[in-house]
Amino acid sequence: MSRFGSWFRGSAPKSSAPSLAGSEADLRAREVASMEHAMSSAALIMNDDIDGAEERLRKGDSAFHHLGMAVCIFMRSILGFEKAIMVEATNRLNACETSAWNEMKKAQKDAGTSNGADAKMYPPGSEYALVIAETQLMSAIIGVLHESLTEGIRSFYKLRKAYITLDGIMQSETEFLKRNGLRSDSFKAQIASSSSSASGGHSSDEADDTDLEFVDADEAHSGAQTSLNYEGHLSQNSKPPEKKLSQFSLDSKATSNPPPNGEAAPMNPPSRSGLNNSDTFNDPVEIFVHSGVNMCFGVLLLIISMVPPTFSRLLSIIGFKGDRERGMRMLWQSSQFDNINGAVAGLMLLGYYNGVLSVADILPSEDDVAKGAIVGYPRARCSALLDQMRSRYPDSGLWRFEQARVLGNSKDLQGSLEILKTNTSKMRQVSALNNFEMSLNSMYIHNYPDMRDNFLRCVELNDWSHALYYYIAGIAELENYRNAFHSKERDESLVQLHKKKADELLRKAPTVAGKKRFLSRPLPFEQFVARKLQKWEERSKEMGLDLVDVIGVSPAEEMTYLWNGMKKMQVAELQMSEKILAWDRLTAPKAVRDKIKSEIDEQAVRDLCRAAVARSLGRYDVARELLDTILSMDKLAFKGPTKDDYPPPAAHYEMAALAWVEVQKPELRRDANEGDEEDWLREKTEECQSWLDKVAKWEAFVLDARIGMRVQTGLDTLRWYKREHGWSAA
Repeated sequence: MSRFGSWFRGSAPKSSAPSLAGSEADLRAREVASMEHAMSSAALIMNDDIDGAEERLRKGDSAFHHLGMAVCIFMRSILGFEKAIMVEATNRLNACETSAWNEMKKAQKDAGTSNGADAKMYPPGSEYALVIAETQLMSAIIGVLHESLTEGIRSFYKLRKAYITLDGIMQSETEFLKRNGLRSDSFKAQIASSSSSASGGHSSDEADDTDLEFVDADEAHSGAQTSLNYEGHLSQNSKPPEKKLSQFSLDSKATSNPPPNGEAAPMNPPSRSGLNNSDTFNDPVEIFVHSGVNMCFGVLLLIISMVPPTFSRLLSIIGFKGDRERGMRMLWQSSQFDNINGAVAGLMLLGYYNGVLSVADILPSEDDVAKGAIVGYPRARCSALLDQMRSRYPDSGLWRFEQARVLGNSKDLQGSLEILKTNTSKMRQVSALNNFEMSLNSMYIHNYPDMRDNFLRCVELNDWSHALYYYIAGIAELENYRNAFHSKERDESLVQLHKKKADELLRKAPTVAGKKRFLSRPLPFEQFVARKLQKWEERSKEMGLDLVDVIGVSPAEEMTYLWNGMKKMQVAELQMSEKILAWDRLTAPKAVRDKIKSEIDEQAVRDLCRAAVARSLGRYDVARELLDTILSMDKLAFKGPTKDDYPPPAAHYEMAALAWVEVQKPELRRDANEGDEEDWLREKTEECQSWLDKVAKWEAFVLDARIGMRVQTGLDTLRWYKREHGWSAA
């Protein structure tokens, strides 16, 4: 019996109506049994057994079983980005929402005949309201990933509905805790202790009080939301309920001191005045709702906070505004529960830290994280979480995949590849993720034969963007061609073999582009690929040379920059990148090579990559000099259907990254004896802010979402840093 199952024993609530006690107890027992079976079945997903989960879930017909089935297909859809699976997921989610709605209304009706509702933490039917919110949240995520603009608009509407539902549940929990004397500020000491030892987090009173607003809340006065006592949007002057609840630590020792042998410790809320776990969360339904609300709200706040600046301005107009810090706190809280909600929260946390933050540069230092910077990368805490998840789900390749990403982010690309090469999974979607990460790592260590083969394998495993896969396989083969071309022991047959293969793969890429769309628009990377091939084909015709011979600066190094692979490289790998970025790597005759070198956007791409390499090597003056060259270029030179338009805004971002290096390393200050260090730090922080603000306001360009993600993370970091230094309102 799982720990989650043990929560259900002897959990039937007391009733003040003896004549109804038996029937209520029977109904409650059946609901709990259904929940236990559904949640334990759904947990198989996290152990790489979606088929087994679905087989068990088909044996039940409760709303919880429908939710489990929906989660199964949802995981398949978001891991694989396959349209057919997304359509099936949408249908299952709709069926689940209908089932939960009916169960919620029935629970509300039955509750009208019994007493003692005030003694419960949540209003009747809250568990089904949570199921509805989860289906709406999953539907919204799928809708945004869908190719239809209409579906995308509907998704924002569903996000709004999910927020209202979750807000109502959260308010009910807050009111219950207040009635029972469990005020959030009572646990500050426990939270401070837990945060300083595990993640270093400060109390959420110190967090940015940016609220998540939905100005049109009238819809809350119908259906499920009415029963959950939602009373319009929150006052700007009051703390949001999710911020209050995020101050609770379910176990002050759970993450800071993980138990031996990888065993998961019981996740109990902090005690106060004799209160213990059973005084606060002793009911299985309440545990399900509490962990689920924190997981859902955390996901919602985090996803919205990661939207690039150009799109986030549009979202703010219609009432969406995320809060990354608060979202992370809620996900950490949910992750402490040994159930499917906690597992999903853990997956989101590791995906965020090992994925999103891996491409970001402007982050708090490890010392800052130890002191409480939740926007940074808490390495020790993530390791403890990963160990915990691997102990719970030992057969899952998903957690081994995350372990490989941890090594990659620690500049151990070879160690990461060793895990990825031996990692197996029964889920094709996990195998696809594993292979894609292996492909990128091969690119970062300049293993071009493996890079080519791994990206071609991506075509077989995943439908996300075959155009991008063929393109990157093609540029890998281009590097093989250039290596053979410039080899001291040149083998002409090998040269021609690589040249022919590179040409085939590169020309294949645009023929399969455009099949995937995002909100009715082509995928940014597919637009990027199409523009590149058009540029090279036009240049080939103009100069009378083969396509592969007119390609300029290394496209492999350019792609490495766009994935921020320089951040994961060691010195030897960075030095190899410098060599590969040399102009003499081109295979065109000198006259043609000089003409390619004279193109402004070609120069800018090369200098941008070289600046990133120089920064990673600690050559900050060299990096700044290269970036100044880009910033001095005529912006009109980057306009046109085949021009690379991203170097100018990317150069601004790189300047922000350099300013942040100086903030993090005051020893780099040139005039250490002049002026106050605090003033100097503030000046550099404002310089960093200024560069980021310029990129955030930049006009649209092809890869604005990719650069924008780094910018948004940087802005969040600066917001935290200024607050910590008292330079902005808390």
